[in-house]
Amino acid sequence: MKPEPDVGCRKCPRLVKFRRQNEKLYPDYFNGAVSSFGDADARILVLGLAPGLQGANKTGRPFTGDFSGVLLFKCLATMGWTVGENGNHADDGLALKDVMITNAVRCVPPENKPTGPEVNNCRPYLMARMHALPRLKVIFALGKVAHDSAVRTFGFKLADYKFAHAAVHQLPNGLTLVDTYHCSRYNVNTGRLTEEMFMDALKTAARALQP
Repeated sequence: MKPEPDVGCRKCPRLVKFRRQNEKLYPDYFNGAVSSFGDADARILVLGLAPGLQGANKTGRPFTGDFSGVLLFKCLATMGWTVGENGNHADDGLALKDVMITNAVRCVPPENKPTGPEVNNCRPYLMARMHALPRLKVIFALGKVAHDSAVRTFGFKLADYKFAHAAVHQLPNGLTLVDTYHCSRYNVNTGRLTEEMFMDALKTAARALQP
């Protein structure tokens, strides 16, 4: 199984239908399954929910073009995990160090809400993505859906690994799962997640890299 779906992936009829609608509304957008972005030797995999309509679905790069990406890349830069500047478009020259970013669902869903079957359809790509990272040590889950998808990808029980902001889960396969609230505009504007909280979660992920 390859770690990235074809741009025109057809596994999820609802998402294909929505993609075709967006092709008519936004013909200049990427409008396809968005591949992962980052360092092929990454030890940290940042796992999000799905491409945003005006974000990755527009630009073709995870977390690029919308509010959540601005905050994510700013904090990754503070951690020293970026090279270059985030210009909020796919050709800005930004690169990542020791980090790769992907999504539980690779195509934009209506109202940013993928269904359970859609997450399941995309799970083989997540598993393949993880297997393709030989030095992977930490999964940094942005939100509960990402957390749940990571746990289920390995066949573990959700009841044994409950989502909570900044929670750290030592998985039986040797990986560490670190949770954070999603860095969405809604979470930030409502105060559920602050930049300081997000940075603290990233620092927790960094500590999990230590022997």
